[in-house]
Amino acid sequence: MPVYSYKCKECNEEFDLLIGVGKGNKELKCPKCGSQKLERLLSSFGVRMGGLSTGSSSCPTCSTGTCSLPPNEN
Repeated sequence: MPVYSYKCKECNEEFDLLIGVGKGNKELKCPKCGSQKLERLLSSFGVRMGGLSTGSSSCPTCSTGTCSLPPNEN
């Protein structure tokens, strides 16, 4: 099941929801205020390609090589 990020248009709360297959948007509501006036946000995702490194960092999740994590802590 996919996870979608939403922002409530009433209270500006941002939150993630796990959406089941076939679940209509009528059931979605803000966990803070209960409003159904939601905006679905664009979110990023990570892709790891078979051990290929795209940066100079030893962190496999960093593509920029500017990871602030010390090596071996990921």
